[in-house]
Amino acid sequence: MEIDKIVLVTRQTRLEENVKRFNTVSQAKFFIKSRGQSFEDYELEDSNYQTSKEQLISFIPKEIKLQVIDRTYLSNFVFGPKDLVVVLGQDGLVVNTAKYLNGQFIIAVNPDPARFDGILLPFQLKNVNSIFKKIISSNFQFNEITMGKMELNDGQSLFAFNDFFIGTKTHISARYTIHFQKKSERQSSSGILISTPAGSTGWFSSVMNMTKGINQSKGLSQNIEYKNLDWKEKKLLFVVREPFKSKWSGADLVTGEITDQFEIKIESHMPESGVIFSDGMENDFIEFNSGSTAKIKIADKTTKLILKT
Repeated sequence: MEIDKIVLVTRQTRLEENVKRFNTVSQAKFFIKSRGQSFEDYELEDSNYQTSKEQLISFIPKEIKLQVIDRTYLSNFVFGPKDLVVVLGQDGLVVNTAKYLNGQFIIAVNPDPARFDGILLPFQLKNVNSIFKKIISSNFQFNEITMGKMELNDGQSLFAFNDFFIGTKTHISARYTIHFQKKSERQSSSGILISTPAGSTGWFSSVMNMTKGINQSKGLSQNIEYKNLDWKEKKLLFVVREPFKSKWSGADLVTGEITDQFEIKIESHMPESGVIFSDGMENDFIEFNSGSTAKIKIADKTTKLILKT
């Protein structure tokens, strides 16, 4: 495999974030301890991460150019088509990075296996040296993970590895018209959640668990059998959260599967505070107010996550 450069994506530790916030280690320590937390745990986490980063860099072949970037620069960084992307955990960093890639392969490394489960982090440091050799010789396997894409009628777009949220910034009701499979309905709700297969075990599953629990408490049968999706499945799932039924709004079109044949379209009726964001990144939102229409479909690109063999 031809590699132009390796891009190592890192993130600040909790200690680094607090030192940045309070200017010095001693001030950060005072704040953390004043909240009844263990400053030693912050130090241990930071030490483990810095050590992992140094070891990981030492394993990278010297003949390949290396560039290290913090996750805060992802939105402005231009990845080359032949870049190999290495992400030094946690799972959320893989999710955040994937949205900005277009066909590049990802090696996801768990920097602290005793601390992080690492569902999306198949590699530990002891595996990294061998995987670089396999990649250079094109002897590796990878998982193509389905992603979602949102397009606004003004040309803006957004990708999701886990899910999209369409609603408001606050707890006021979101008002919109939903169009799906030749049906349309005006709705007032606490928002719409649209999940990818990878995200179906997260936020989406919690909404479905709530529905299942309510039905069971009422002695009702389950009309929808929810199961985890394979990450490669070409479908997205949507669910409307807490739809309110009134003279203006309905509550019939509340869940479904988005496939290659069926996309979903949402037309905003919110004069202000309407937003769309993906993968829990609330600060990285797109405004979704009156006059805006969003189409959500399966993305053409996938996340190519290299597997441990």
